[in-house]
Amino acid sequence: MDKDYNRNIKLRCAVCGDDTSFEFNEDKSYVKCTRCGREYFGGYNEVVELNQELIDQELEDVKREVVADLKRDFNKSLKDVFKGNKL
Repeated sequence: MDKDYNRNIKLRCAVCGDDTSFEFNEDKSYVKCTRCGREYFGGYNEVVELNQELIDQELEDVKREVVADLKRDFNKSLKDVFKGNKL
């Protein structure tokens, strides 16, 4: 499998749902949504925690994709093996 399964997940504000209006300090220990003004005093880790359902869903999607690709590659390999060993 040569496929890249990396994903970028846009975290959303827990109040307004915006995913582009975050500003944060240098070490990301404080985050603020500039759209609605929500402040996350737990910083980036708090935003991640509040987006855990979104992250988990993306992880499940990637797992399904990997399993489907593995099945396809495995079946192709089996067909190739048996194609070369005709009796």
